[in-house]
Amino acid sequence: SLLLDLFLILCVNMKMSENKLFLALPSVNRFCVASNNRTGFLCDDRVTCVPASQVCNRIRNCRNGEDEQEKLCDDLPSSLPGYLVFRCSNPAYWIYADQRCNGMNDCGDCSDEMESLAACPPCGSEWWSCTPVLYEYCTCIPKRLCRDSIQHCASWSDEYIC
Repeated sequence: SLLLDLFLILCVNMKMSENKLFLALPSVNRFCVASNNRTGFLCDDRVTCVPASQVCNRIRNCRNGEDEQEKLCDDLPSSLPGYLVFRCSNPAYWIYADQRCNGMNDCGDCSDEMESLAACPPCGSEWWSCTPVLYEYCTCIPKRLCRDSIQHCASWSDEYIC
C-alpha cells in the first residue's frame, strides 16, 4: 500500500519535456507555528520559525535570507505560499495570516476578526468583549483599556463592568 502510494506520487510528479522525462520534486514545506500559536515560515535550518508578517519585510530573519528571496517577495501576495496569506472580504485587500484573529481591524472591514472567513475564537482572557467605538478594534478591546475613564465600548461596559 505504501509502495503503491509512492508510485502514484512519483507518476503524478513526472513531467515530459522535449521527449525527456523529468521528475518534478515537490517544493519544501515551510509551514510552521510561530510564537503565540501564529502561522509562520520555516527557515532552511528547519528550526527558526518566522511569523508570517515578518516574511518579505526587507529584514532577513532567516540565517540564509530565504524569507526575503526575490521569488518569494517579487509579486505580493501571489508569490507567497497560500498559508501565509489571508484574503479580506474585499478582494482588493489581503493581510498576512498571523494578523487574522489578533484583535485588530487589519482588513479595515473587520473581516479578519468577525466574519466566517476568519473563524476566530471568542475574545481571549486579555480582552473584553463588546461593540467597540474605535475603528481599530472589532469585537473585543484589550482589558488594559478598561476603567481608564475613556469610552471604548458603545455600552460603556469597559468603564463600569470590565
